Amino acid sequence: MTIEGGNAAAALGRRLRLGMVGGGRGAFIGAVHRIAARIDDRWELVAGALSGDPARCRDSAADLHVPEDRAYTDFAEMARAEAARADGIDAVAIVTPNHLHYPAARAFLDAGIHVICDKPMTATVEQADDLAAAVAASGRLFALTHNYTGYPMVRHARALVAEGALGTIRVVQVEYPQDWLTTSLEETGQKQAAWRTDPALTGGGGCIGDIGTHAFNLAEFVSGLHCTQLAADLSSFVPGRRVDDNVNMLLRFGSGARGMLWSSQVAPGHENGLRLRIFGDQAGLEWHQEQPNHLRVTRFGEPPQIVTRNGPGSGPAAAHASRIPAGHPEGYLEGFAQIYRDVAEQVAASIEGREPDPAALLVPTVADGVRGVRFISAALDSSRNNAAWTALSTP
Repeated sequence: MTIEGGNAAAALGRRLRLGMVGGGRGAFIGAVHRIAARIDDRWELVAGALSGDPARCRDSAADLHVPEDRAYTDFAEMARAEAARADGIDAVAIVTPNHLHYPAARAFLDAGIHVICDKPMTATVEQADDLAAAVAASGRLFALTHNYTGYPMVRHARALVAEGALGTIRVVQVEYPQDWLTTSLEETGQKQAAWRTDPALTGGGGCIGDIGTHAFNLAEFVSGLHCTQLAADLSSFVPGRRVDDNVNMLLRFGSGARGMLWSSQVAPGHENGLRLRIFGDQAGLEWHQEQPNHLRVTRFGEPPQIVTRNGPGSGPAAAHASRIPAGHPEGYLEGFAQIYRDVAEQVAASIEGREPDPAALLVPTVADGVRGVRFISAALDSSRNNAAWTALSTP
C-alpha cells in the first residue's frame, strides 16, 4: 500500500495553510498536532498565537519557522489579521488548555475560518450550544480532535456494527485507565498535571473531561447509539486534588442497550489503556488502544477471530484510514493524522466547489463536541446527587 498524502494538495495546487492557537515551547499536544498535520503533507503551519507571552511567542514561532509578522500574542488579533490576508490561513488548530477553547474557536468562526479544536470543546453547556449556533451561522467546518476515531480498526469496528454483523447491540463497555496522576504530580510544578487539575482551566471536570470524554465518544462512535441516561460516581482519591481522578459510570442507551464506563488517572500499571467492548445478540468485538492494529471479533458459538489492519477481512473503512502495509504498526500520531487528512479533504473540496470524499466525513463535529460537554455536565450532576440517574439530552 502506498502513502496517499499529496493527492488533495496536488489537486488544489498547494498545501492548505494552518494556523495554531497554543502549542508553544513546553506544550505537549501542540507538537502532536503539528506532527499529525504534516504526516500526509496536506498542511503547512504558517501562523500562530503560540503563547500570550511575547518572548515565548517569538521564540516558539522561530522554532517552528513561522514568519515574525504572523506570530501573534492574541488569538483575536490573529483571527482578524489572517481573515484579511489574501494568503490567510485555511483553518486554525486550537490546542490550548480547555478554558480557552470556546473564545478562540468563536473568534475564528466569526472571522470565517475553519476550526480544528481539541476536546472537550468548551467549559460549559451554554458555551457549547452557542458555539454550535456559531458554526451553523458561519457555514465553516468545525472538527473536534477525538483522535481515536481515526484509528483504522476503530473505523472497521464501526462499519461492522453499522452493517449489522453484531446483530442488535445489547452491551457497550468502555474503559480508559492511566496512572500518571496517582500521586500529587501537580504540586511538583509539572505543567500538564498543573493545568489539568485546576478547575479554572479544565472547566470543572478532571479525569472525566480529559479522558472520560474520549471513552464516551468512542463508545457512541463505534456503537452508533446515543446514551440517554447515566449514573456516575466521580472520585478524587489524591488528597487535596480539586477535580476528579477516577470515574465509574453506568449508561443507558436509547435503543435499550446498557453500558459501563470507567476512566481513571490513578490506576497503577496502566499507561493509556483505552479499551472498548461491544456485544450484540449475534457477535461481540473488542479493541485495545495499546494494540491498535488488532480487532477481536467473536461470533456466537464460533472461535474468536483477530482481524488486523489491512489484513484479511478488514475492509474499506480501515483501508481509508491506513497509510502503510500490513504488519507495520500505526497508532496515536496516525490517528490524529487521519483527522487532519479528512479535514483537509473537506476544506479542499469546499475551496474547489466539489463534494468531498464520503469516507472523509467521519470526523467528529461540533455536534459531537456538544455531546461531550453535556456528558461531562450530566456526570458531574449525577455524582453530586449520589450517582442518581441523570438525563443526557441530545442537541
